[in-house]
Amino acid sequence: MSPAGKNLYPTNKGGMHPPLVNPPRRCDVTAYRHHSSTANIGWLQAFNRGFEIFAMRCAFFWVCLLLAGCAAVPQKTLPPGPIGAAFYLSGRVSVKHGTEAASGRISWQHEPDSDDLLLSNPFGQGVARIVRRDGLVTLTTSDQKVYQARDVGDLTEQVLGWRLPLAGLPDWVRGRAAAGVPAQTRLDSAHRVAELRQSGWVVEFLGYDNASGLPSRLSLSRDDTQIRMVIDQWRAVP
Repeated sequence: MSPAGKNLYPTNKGGMHPPLVNPPRRCDVTAYRHHSSTANIGWLQAFNRGFEIFAMRCAFFWVCLLLAGCAAVPQKTLPPGPIGAAFYLSGRVSVKHGTEAASGRISWQHEPDSDDLLLSNPFGQGVARIVRRDGLVTLTTSDQKVYQARDVGDLTEQVLGWRLPLAGLPDWVRGRAAAGVPAQTRLDSAHRVAELRQSGWVVEFLGYDNASGLPSRLSLSRDDTQIRMVIDQWRAVP
């Protein structure tokens, strides 16, 4: 019973509720088929038209997106080779000179007209800082003693006891011989420099980084001096 006291489903004279669905009526099958066919054709036409509009809108969207992407990404002039003439690298270094040996870390920023190289012990404490600028090389030790010379090899041999080949090193760490100096090179199966001999030094390239194509491990030897480098990080300097 409803709140008003009335039956929402009135009964017939027999006391039974009338059926909820009216009994089916006879229909004209031919007329039904004709109507169904006409409706299907109209539906297909409407679907095709809607699909064409949808495809046109998608194409317009992707064209606009492509043009926006091209406008947002400016073209850059890449430096020659994997790294330019100015770079920064850091890694590990070990030096063996005669019966003495030492190991530590190296941080080096190189530019065509200057160098700033820091040698540290394994704990990160600076041992020697070498700065080349305006044709003069300055070496500062951990006890703040300052030495200067025109040639970095002579200076490091005098203060540290071994020669640092800074003249050719910027090219060697990039996997090539220094320009203007006679050199002998040997390539590996991937046509990369595996060994070069230049300025009295033998440089062996023991590993390359697959992503950058730059050397990752080198060995430099001359007389009774051997320098090994493991380069952990490369960065181009603008």
